[in-house]
Amino acid sequence: MNATLTQGSVMGWNLAFSAGACAVSFAAVSPRFAAGLALGALLEAVNFRSLFRSCERIFFSGGPGAGVAVATFGLRFVLLGAMIFVALHAGVHPVGLLVGLSLVVPASLLAAWRARPPLDPDAPSLASDDPAWDRWNPWLAREADEAEENDE
Repeated sequence: MNATLTQGSVMGWNLAFSAGACAVSFAAVSPRFAAGLALGALLEAVNFRSLFRSCERIFFSGGPGAGVAVATFGLRFVLLGAMIFVALHAGVHPVGLLVGLSLVVPASLLAAWRARPPLDPDAPSLASDDPAWDRWNPWLAREADEAEENDE
């Protein structure tokens, strides 16, 4: 699996999730809920595309455009908030809008999972009975201190 995480891959999954959710909500809940979901999906798709472009400009351009990209983040956030405010005052179903705004999260997770690097079977690892596993603190993602070990 040599896929790469791109804006297109995330947007493709997002479109699939949004279309499926709209169809199911139209049939199972109500047309008003489906309309709110569709509007939320549209708003988050526009916001995600702009955010992705800004991140590319900040991290990969190497030029002086990072300041402008950071400044537009605040403007984009205010515009998104204003659009949500207007939509809610226009009578859009609030839960449908929230679901639509949230669909980019599972799409991003699925696209990132599919673009993960392949596992290396020759990578070094500890044996399952190695005592170093007992010294590892999974909550802090580091080895436990001597004081922490004595408290137990």
